[in-house]
Amino acid sequence: MRILFLGDVMGRAGRRAVAERLPGLRTDWRLDAVVVNGENASSGRGLNAAQARALFEAGADVVTLGDHAFDQKDMMQGVEADPRILRPINYAKSAPGRGWRVFDVAGRKLLVAQVLGQVFMSRTYDDPFSAIEPVLKAHPLGRAVQATLVDVHCEATSEKMAMGHFCDGRASVVVGTHTHVPTADACILPRGTAFQSDAGMCGDYDSVIGMDKAEPLRRFVTGMARERFEPAGGEATLCGLFTETDDATGLAREVMQVRVGGRLSQSGPK
Repeated sequence: MRILFLGDVMGRAGRRAVAERLPGLRTDWRLDAVVVNGENASSGRGLNAAQARALFEAGADVVTLGDHAFDQKDMMQGVEADPRILRPINYAKSAPGRGWRVFDVAGRKLLVAQVLGQVFMSRTYDDPFSAIEPVLKAHPLGRAVQATLVDVHCEATSEKMAMGHFCDGRASVVVGTHTHVPTADACILPRGTAFQSDAGMCGDYDSVIGMDKAEPLRRFVTGMARERFEPAGGEATLCGLFTETDDATGLAREVMQVRVGGRLSQSGPK
């Protein structure tokens, strides 16, 4: 299975880049499945139902959220109404929606799950390792599902790497989100799981992690806030991870960082 994961969609610039570029990438790269983290699509603060529909219309099969899952209030209903939208599995137990599902894509079964990290996060979430364990155990690769993708929404690269090794051999792809900067560690782990600590964002990199530079710089220099953060609006780079898996085993055969458009050096499958 040829799977593309795109990192956090950041504001209007990120949404525009996905809408303009993803349809062509689906064709050119012969993609079977596309998973998009959409949790910053609404001015950097969550995702609303209309924006979710736009991501699906552009070619996403599944949209994951994160710690800003319900910043936009209509997502309380949206995550229930559309099973293709996933919130973190270890969010509050009373939260609407689900943190994992099995999807039929290209005649095969793809499990997608999302967990939230605990280290340096603004609130303490349930243990992500014990949350994902029963899901992996119930859906063995190459038998119950042809592929499994786990989106690890964390601050700490150490926690993301630990999750990668925890899932190694039991998931096809473990990929980090949340910090908006693509890491240079895309690899296949010893037991066959594709991994990257952070996929990066789909946003304008002439920014401070996707936000217009002026207000973050002011706060760093003076320690004082004057205005709200606003997403940068320049040309966005689509950042993510491409993985090709073996249907028989569910393990990764190829992994490659994706950077398309915008300011960053370009990378992607041939």
